[in-house]
Amino acid sequence: MDKGLSHKEQKQSSPLGSVVANNGVITINAADMNYRDLNFLLKSYSNSAKRIDIYNVNGQRYIGTNLKNNVEIHVYGTPGNDLAAFMDGPTIYVHGNAQDGVGNTMNSGKVIIYGRAGDVVGYAMRGGKIFIRDDVGYRVGIHMKEYGNQKPTLVIGGTAQDFLGEYMAGGILVVLGLTLKDDEDHKAKFVGTGMHGGTIYVRGQVAHIGKEVKIMKLERNDIALLKPIIEEFCGYFNFDVNKILTEEFKKLIPFSTRPYGRLYAQ
Repeated sequence: MDKGLSHKEQKQSSPLGSVVANNGVITINAADMNYRDLNFLLKSYSNSAKRIDIYNVNGQRYIGTNLKNNVEIHVYGTPGNDLAAFMDGPTIYVHGNAQDGVGNTMNSGKVIIYGRAGDVVGYAMRGGKIFIRDDVGYRVGIHMKEYGNQKPTLVIGGTAQDFLGEYMAGGILVVLGLTLKDDEDHKAKFVGTGMHGGTIYVRGQVAHIGKEVKIMKLERNDIALLKPIIEEFCGYFNFDVNKILTEEFKKLIPFSTRPYGRLYAQ
């Protein structure tokens, strides 16, 4: 690409599809593009571009996987499984829904989803932040963990299905219930099953928790921790921070750091 044309729109013809560059912003048309080809383009441009916009995304997997820089990626459409897996730095905005496995073993960076997400979001996530405007599926936050000084944060604007926070070992998981009707409880069963670290904050009533966790009232330090997280969430999705914070929150923490210790220790 001719760098001398940086102030004009530049276009490359490629067997992988059309790529347009304009003042450091790369635009990719992903219509009918194989996920391998799309991710090749992302890896190629992520080291030099400040922003990458991907249009006509339709189920391509592994978008943002293993990228390790501070590029901003905007996804228009529905990305496939393992969006941002092993990601270490970028910020991804999804202008729509996402499928399963968002943030799988994510190390740092952010994912902001302007819709809902599927199952196993944040699996083994050990750093960074994920913000989801609407609902999520099953086993979200499973085995989240803290790594060194990193503490992952996962915020769900709506509600979740069963096994939320299963085997959670660290980090912060927040469920705001904004898609529930008035006086409707969260229906997820086995919340926190096998949990042995981290904290789950739920706005509203929880129907069924795992036997390894207990429900606590929020303390001052909890409110101080939650407020900036919810402010950031509201900044992305245009919700009222004060209205959210006036509702009652529950804090779920594990009884033990070794819930199954007696099963394996002599």
